[in-house]
Amino acid sequence: MTRDEKRVILASSAGTIFEWYDFYLYGSLAAIIGAQYFTSFPEATRNVFALLAFAAGFIVRPFGALVFGSLGDLVGRKYTFLMTILIMGLSTFIVGMLPGYNSWGVAAPIILIVLRMLQGLALGGEYGGAAVYVAEHAPQNRRGYYTAFIQTTATLGLLLSLVVILLVQGYVNANYDAVPVLDAAGQAVMNADGSVKMIKAFDAWGWRIPFLGSILLLGISLYIRLQMEESPAFKKMKEEGATSKAPLREAFGNWKNGKFALIALLGLTAGQAVVWYSGQFYALFFVQNVIKVDSFTANVLVAWSLILGTGGFLFFGSLSDKIGRKPVILGGCLVAALTYFPVFKMLTHVANPALYEAQLVRVVVTADPNDCSFQFNPTGTAKFTSSCDIAKTALNKLSVNATTVDGPAGQPATISIEGKTITSYDASKLSGADLAAAKKTFDTEVNAALKEAGYPLNPAENKTVAKAANFFDIFTGQKLTMVVIMTYLILLVTAVYGPIAAALVELFPTRIRYSGLSLPYHIGNGWFGGLLPATAFAISAQSGNIYAGLWYAIVVALMTVVIGALFVPNNIHKRDIFGKDNI
Repeated sequence: MTRDEKRVILASSAGTIFEWYDFYLYGSLAAIIGAQYFTSFPEATRNVFALLAFAAGFIVRPFGALVFGSLGDLVGRKYTFLMTILIMGLSTFIVGMLPGYNSWGVAAPIILIVLRMLQGLALGGEYGGAAVYVAEHAPQNRRGYYTAFIQTTATLGLLLSLVVILLVQGYVNANYDAVPVLDAAGQAVMNADGSVKMIKAFDAWGWRIPFLGSILLLGISLYIRLQMEESPAFKKMKEEGATSKAPLREAFGNWKNGKFALIALLGLTAGQAVVWYSGQFYALFFVQNVIKVDSFTANVLVAWSLILGTGGFLFFGSLSDKIGRKPVILGGCLVAALTYFPVFKMLTHVANPALYEAQLVRVVVTADPNDCSFQFNPTGTAKFTSSCDIAKTALNKLSVNATTVDGPAGQPATISIEGKTITSYDASKLSGADLAAAKKTFDTEVNAALKEAGYPLNPAENKTVAKAANFFDIFTGQKLTMVVIMTYLILLVTAVYGPIAAALVELFPTRIRYSGLSLPYHIGNGWFGGLLPATAFAISAQSGNIYAGLWYAIVVALMTVVIGALFVPNNIHKRDIFGKDNI
């Protein structure tokens, strides 16, 4: 690797790491930020803001791909992703500066959502530019290895955001006192016992520090990228007058090129996306919310698995240079689909043995089928009020595996636990004190029956669950085994994600390459991947099995294996992307 090639990779990768870092900060701190900007509004308004924040994170990204992909094919790779990093960096810094609702009123959450939308647009343009730029500088027989450095950036950005949050949170909370919670009028909120409600310093103001610190990362990224030259493939194309006048129409408006966008989406990126989200985000969600490991321990274990597994991106990128992109990516999808069920069950058994044993208890939900809905709720705003939905949601949140049988029409759902039957309630038919009383009675009876059956409902009393005291407290058999299992999941991520940039670059000609690869990549990762947690939860609630949500990732991954095997061209790694036919 020459000095210039190293500089190209450093400039592209460093900037993209910082973009992912900025993007992940909001996701990691969404609950804390929401309390600053949204909680003063009525429920309906909060729901709208939640929907917009969700849209910014996932739905907007493909539109960024269209906007900046088109610019990248028209004016060049370098200047386009200079724009994306500037937009991302400034948006993130302003979030850290933005006053809360108590200071600016309704303008504050509106500006926050606008900034979040800008982040989504910028990220939609960043990845394609970085991938294309590096690939067009790389030797033909090393494109997989060179672009694999770009593939590490999303994982490293996530890792960087987790580490910064953990460090800042620990320092701020240890050195600064908690502060009172204020209502919309600026008055202190009181607890039921008459004391002032307090929140930790990090939740009150410390969360802004990681956002403000991003301005330093922006300065470094801009400095590095301003030293870069335009990619040789684009310069050659421009000199020959072969640039596209309408890259979007050329990329997607005719079947000759449009079919490759569909092949890229369904035969490569959809499966890659669900494996990527399962191995990183869903694994973290599963450890925290399903098997009840505390958030600090979960973040520590995931961080270690990211550290240990990240080298896999370079290994599989390099391997794809030798045996091809197709067998590596599709092989990763296939192995993931075949092993997810045993691996996630093993994770439960290791991380929380008491919960694993309790799940052998037979629990039966008896309900009118017409009373049960599919609880798909990506924004967290939908209300599921039927007796069946309430019963299934309660069991799913407590990580209980249950069997559902059909009950008589019109009758409320019941839960049978070791011979004890608890009747659910229909929240749509109750209100006020009656609703509160029904909920309290139901929750109390369910918890009592589950506890008697052996479910460890109180984390403080569960001595079997994994717990880390600090970042380096992983050297016990239980925690090391968890790190190994999660590192395996990360290695699956690296197998499907390491070669994907090179594969997408090689599918499209130079004149529409930025546009062509950006859209299927961000639809695959933003929509197929972004919807994974909500879809998995809904499937688990519907089936009554905490592992059933894995079927979403498995089915999509297998779909990609089949479509990719049939339609992704063989040996695309041998294509000359500088050749005349590829302009």
